[in-house]
Amino acid sequence: MPISCFKCGTCCIAPDISTLGKPVGVPCVHLRADRRCGIYPDRPAVCRDYAPDELCRALHGLPPAARVGHYLAVFGLPDADDAK
Repeated sequence: MPISCFKCGTCCIAPDISTLGKPVGVPCVHLRADRRCGIYPDRPAVCRDYAPDELCRALHGLPPAARVGHYLAVFGLPDADDAK
């Protein structure tokens, strides 16, 4: 059963969007404060094809500041603070 969009911004943070130079787990520069895409009509195919999934379900209730750390953990990526 498909999951409805939570309007959480996961689709703008979780995937690697190479056409925009955005690595996995990093918020897209086009992600607005209201968790909406600033270039929605012109967004790349990877964004158009992203469907809400279990990651969306797990993270939609977290405050935006807490989500990035969770994305990094899910994808096994180091936090910027860990690199220091």
